[in-house]
Amino acid sequence: MSPITARTRTWLTEADCDLDAFRSLVELRTDIADHPSAERIEQNVPLYDSARLRALAATAEGRRDVQSELLGALLDGPGIVVLKGAFSDEAVVDRASEAFRALIEEERASGAARGDHFAKPGANDRVWNALDKIAVRAPEAFADYYANDILELISEAWLGPAYQVTSQLNVVNPGGAAQSVHRDYHLGFLSQEQAAAYPAHVHRLSPVLTLQGAVAHVDMPVESGPTLYLPHSQKFEPGYLAWRLPQFVEYFETHHVQLPLEKGDAVFFNPALFHAAGHNRSADIKRMANLLQISSAFGRAMETVDREAMSNALFPVLLSRKAEGVSEDWLRRVIAATAEGYPFPTNLDLDPPVEGLAPPSQADTLHQAVTEEWDAERLRHELQAAAKRRQS
Repeated sequence: MSPITARTRTWLTEADCDLDAFRSLVELRTDIADHPSAERIEQNVPLYDSARLRALAATAEGRRDVQSELLGALLDGPGIVVLKGAFSDEAVVDRASEAFRALIEEERASGAARGDHFAKPGANDRVWNALDKIAVRAPEAFADYYANDILELISEAWLGPAYQVTSQLNVVNPGGAAQSVHRDYHLGFLSQEQAAAYPAHVHRLSPVLTLQGAVAHVDMPVESGPTLYLPHSQKFEPGYLAWRLPQFVEYFETHHVQLPLEKGDAVFFNPALFHAAGHNRSADIKRMANLLQISSAFGRAMETVDREAMSNALFPVLLSRKAEGVSEDWLRRVIAATAEGYPFPTNLDLDPPVEGLAPPSQADTLHQAVTEEWDAERLRHELQAAAKRRQS
């Protein structure tokens, strides 16, 4: 099928899922010339040294160049990048891991059932809505973790400003089975019938509303089962209808790639990329990853997050770090991961635009509170009043 015909289809069906057309995409070789900032191409995936990216992105022009390259890799390239040393301070990762382990033990003791996506319930230790829980329970660890500049760099490259962070902690224990191949949120979570009900342009739109990522919290050799990927598969337009079909599952199982990771490395990928967590064949490695799902301001996140509680919990940390002399960029990154950056939907009768086209967002209020050094009660009152104004 010609590119023009493919782009003008209104509806997609399983009949459009041509394995030969799929193969013509995924059997492309990733060219290092298209990724000049990468250290190397490994198994068709560009690997970047995060220290080098930080240096290249030190100026406004350099930052745009780096972001353009990362965006191209996710959109028109292999659909995945590995950012080595994204978290250069292992102590930051370890403190977050300690908080995650405490949450796992707490939830295990409560007997709460834990479902899982694309794997049997109970196969893994999964903490849903880990972002909210860690922010409230361990705000210091949260702040240091989400102040990460590489996270901001790639999130803004793919989604632009005012992105929304959510995360799910996943631990695959020794012997833990692999997931089934899939695509991710939004359309990836729908049945065949539901996905087919959306027109083709929505199939093209869905991937650009979300950025998928994972941060390695332990070293992940291949035997521990790091995620399996099929580079370039995000470019197959009917892929949301193809990934369950037996011939595509078989192709994935035969042709996927799998990259080892070290603690502090991060992987980011287009949510339309065919992927699946691997089988942990190790004897003693509890493979822990923080699964990041970062949403466009123009979309909605998968999880409901109590960002008002998070803002109140993080406020003392932000004030103390400001007094210690952290940069404005550091504060902005933590606020972006904490508070709602998009002011809609709202009740415009009660919450009209004050300056410009939109009322202040929750993130605007938290930033103002930090800048002007409000007391905690004033912030609590302002956040509650803003939430009430947004109600119909």
